[in-house]
Amino acid sequence: MAKKASKSKPKATSTKKKNPFMISKKNKIILGSLLVLFSIALFFSFVSFYFTWEDDQSLLTEFKNRNEEAKNLLNKFGASISHFFVYKGFGIATLIIPFLLCLTGIYMFLGLDKKGLAKKWIWGLLFLVWFSIAFGFFAVESPLLGGLVGYEMNDFLQDYTGKIGVLLLLVFGLVFILVRLFDVTPEGVAEFFKSKRNELSADFKRSKTSDDPEYIEDEITVSNEDESQVLVDTYTHKEEIPHLAKDEDDFKVTVPKEEEEELAMEVEQIVEEPEEIDILASKLVDDFGEFDPTLELGNYKFPTIDLLDAHGVSGGITINQEELEENKDKIVETLKNYKIGIAQIKATIGPTVTLYEIVPDAGIRISKIKNLEDDIALSLAALGIRIIAPIPGKGTIGIEVPNKNATVVSMRSVIASSKFQKAEMELPIAFGKTISNETFVVDLAKMPHLLMAGATGQGKSVGLNAVLTSLLYKKHPAEVKFILVDPKKVELTLYNKIERHFLAKLPDSEEAIITDNTKVINTLNSLCIEMDNRYELLKLAMVRNLKEYNTKFKARKLNPNDGHKYLPYIVLVIDEFADLIMTAGKEVETPIARLAQLARAIGIHLIVATQRPSVNVITGIIKANFPARIAFRVTSKIDSRTILDAQGADQLIGRGDMLYTQGNDVTRIQCAFVDTPEVAKITEYIGSQRAYPEAHELPEYVGEDSGTSVDYDIKDRDKMFREAAEVIVIAQQGSASLIQRKLKLGYNRAGRIIDQLEAAGIVGPFEGSKARQVLIPDMASLQQLLDNESL
Repeated sequence: MAKKASKSKPKATSTKKKNPFMISKKNKIILGSLLVLFSIALFFSFVSFYFTWEDDQSLLTEFKNRNEEAKNLLNKFGASISHFFVYKGFGIATLIIPFLLCLTGIYMFLGLDKKGLAKKWIWGLLFLVWFSIAFGFFAVESPLLGGLVGYEMNDFLQDYTGKIGVLLLLVFGLVFILVRLFDVTPEGVAEFFKSKRNELSADFKRSKTSDDPEYIEDEITVSNEDESQVLVDTYTHKEEIPHLAKDEDDFKVTVPKEEEEELAMEVEQIVEEPEEIDILASKLVDDFGEFDPTLELGNYKFPTIDLLDAHGVSGGITINQEELEENKDKIVETLKNYKIGIAQIKATIGPTVTLYEIVPDAGIRISKIKNLEDDIALSLAALGIRIIAPIPGKGTIGIEVPNKNATVVSMRSVIASSKFQKAEMELPIAFGKTISNETFVVDLAKMPHLLMAGATGQGKSVGLNAVLTSLLYKKHPAEVKFILVDPKKVELTLYNKIERHFLAKLPDSEEAIITDNTKVINTLNSLCIEMDNRYELLKLAMVRNLKEYNTKFKARKLNPNDGHKYLPYIVLVIDEFADLIMTAGKEVETPIARLAQLARAIGIHLIVATQRPSVNVITGIIKANFPARIAFRVTSKIDSRTILDAQGADQLIGRGDMLYTQGNDVTRIQCAFVDTPEVAKITEYIGSQRAYPEAHELPEYVGEDSGTSVDYDIKDRDKMFREAAEVIVIAQQGSASLIQRKLKLGYNRAGRIIDQLEAAGIVGPFEGSKARQVLIPDMASLQQLLDNESL
């Protein structure tokens, strides 16, 4: 058997298997020449497509009709294949495909080694995609440059990364190609520029030497001498020039006496001018005292504490010892069930929540306790359990448990507290009381803007009233002005009574409380103008912020004749931001974002409240510029993360229970309760006093014309205008591509018709990648519009 095996082995190796994919040399020559010629045909058809595509557009469906002729250099075949590869494909980058096919054909025709061909195809396809996306990004209005692939890829990427993200991806692609394909390195680039600089420097020196007048003079002086004499004369002639013979140490610059005296006088003037201003200012202060902005309403009386009601139980928080012991035992027992030992536990009682601080045994993982949030809530049978692991600044873990009998925190107790009364802040706001029963007071001027969110009925409006009440109790009407935006039309109407004391509004505006969205847009843009004007005043006064400016103005160091005036703080309050974003969108978001970014230094502060803090309402730009945030109870963990960047707001118990953060740790606060009748009493008290003649006027803002900038004469309209208008109105979708498909028109003609429809008021303006808004609801309205135009 072994012999048989040994005999059969050579027989098996002697016969070679024929590779079915092997192509003979003759076939390679034929196939190679075919690919080269086909690539040439594709090149001419692609190039010619850019000159004839508009005329050939309607023939794409008539491919079978022999009588129809296309203007493409390769007739209907060229028009069809170009439409597929260029328009529906990669745009101008498609020219890479004929190049790659031609290269493959040459390799096959000449029988070259195909090892490097695969690499060239990979790089070619990479270039194809990169150029398509790049042309699609930089030439948005012309889909021919990047093709549909580039257009759709840009659209897809911009939905997730935005324009800046796509640009960064393109730059990365370019860097990758340059480094991997062309071996470009930072050292190589630096060396290239260094060599170029050296070459330019050498050329400059040569040109300077040939143009130097000293050398020209030497040549003229000794032009008739022999060569040896020329050298001697040149040397001696240079020695006779005095300024060349001296050392550099002897080089001195002398200023004539008169000029020295003038220069000294100018320096003295520059030095003495501020001193003169300070002397004049101090003299005015001595004679008249510092400027007092409150003088015009010198008899103004601040609201009294009696206007607020004492809600809840008097005498502070009542301690229920039985409840404390019961909750402590349940927490210890629950943790013991999961083999978590506790070394120490203590309780801090707040108005609505009690904080149990525990110190676990050594070796216990914090995450293990954090994961037991729901189990502890189940054992305590309580809503709103929140675990803080660990408590910032302490070596303990906090478990917040709501009290069975919550204590109402009244606005009266907060306003009467010494912490608020003695607060040395520009814009002090008393929100309420913390878990440790301390009054929580912050400065709005340092926030600098505040974002509030919470579901309906959880205390947002009460929180806004607490903010406004705090400022009314501490600030004079000359020091702060409010701009109140109330889309609900019922929440902030009580503040109408203090219009001429504290409110600001647009010129010729009837009501100070803004409820109309159009007026909101105009007011926000007017605030942007006010911001720019204030920055100009700060620049002229050479100060950095509003506090420094007003201090300088009070010290009489700024001249009112130069446009300077005392600038009050402006607080913009928006009660329902989501409604504005839904109805006005970018028109509201853009000025809000601009104010949030820039208005801090000039004393304009924003307080924005919304019911549901979704990402399409609170965008990234707005969120980044609102470091101070308040979250009342929200419905989901996602909403909590959106407003606070952390969980917890979904576990609050409502009725003013809130979380406050200013970029660091999160603080749980029970918001102070101020009822509507209390606000009414405060505003009546202020409104009954002597006021300014008018409300504080904001700069006038004239909105842009609502009409379109495109203007077409009716006689110049396209013949297909009416048909296109009917197509658009029936479909309720305004796009050039729809007109192209339905009426079988070229892209340019469809684009012109869209412009004419915009001018006629049938479709709205261009909105980027989105379809235009159709302004005519039905065919009857369209017919009426066209009939009116023909009259």
